[in-house]
Amino acid sequence: MIIQNWADLLVASFQQVWEQFIGFVPQLVGALIVLVIGLIFASVLASLIEKVVGALKVDKALSRAGVGEYVERAGLELNIGKLLGQLVYWFVVIIVIMTIANSLGLNDLSLFLFSALNYVSHVVVGVLIMLATVILANFLSNVVKASVMSAKLHAAGFLSTLTWWSVIVFGLVIALDQIGVNTIIIQTVITGII
Repeated sequence: MIIQNWADLLVASFQQVWEQFIGFVPQLVGALIVLVIGLIFASVLASLIEKVVGALKVDKALSRAGVGEYVERAGLELNIGKLLGQLVYWFVVIIVIMTIANSLGLNDLSLFLFSALNYVSHVVVGVLIMLATVILANFLSNVVKASVMSAKLHAAGFLSTLTWWSVIVFGLVIALDQIGVNTIIIQTVITGII
């Protein structure tokens, strides 16, 4: 009698696990289909963005603005189209994975990916701020140098370099703040120097 109860309990447990597995398989197949479609869409969109940015010749414009020099110093190649294409690709992939995680009931994974996506968007904005800062710093440095030289004053190089570094430091503080780095110490040091 006791053995029969244990056997019935064991069979019922296996039946329950099997029914849950059979119920989960269609969700898993649907998730895999959504993943494949999402990956195809992401790669098509990334290549489209890369071609559009390449046709707009953004790389040449940034090189003329003085950004190319700093990218080459870092040992990198200036290819904004590929960078934006890859950012969009991974953005779409993460959104697809978040959707799949929600449909499969993996809420913690979905929340983690949402937080990561939110942080990455802040990093992208920080990079764009630094890009604009370098362009502005180069422009203002050239304006200061030309102005001081046309006024026939001394230290045109020093003043243009001081202008460049001032703009870069303030842009860096703004970019770090956007990323979420606590910049109070940096701001205190800058205030003390000024």
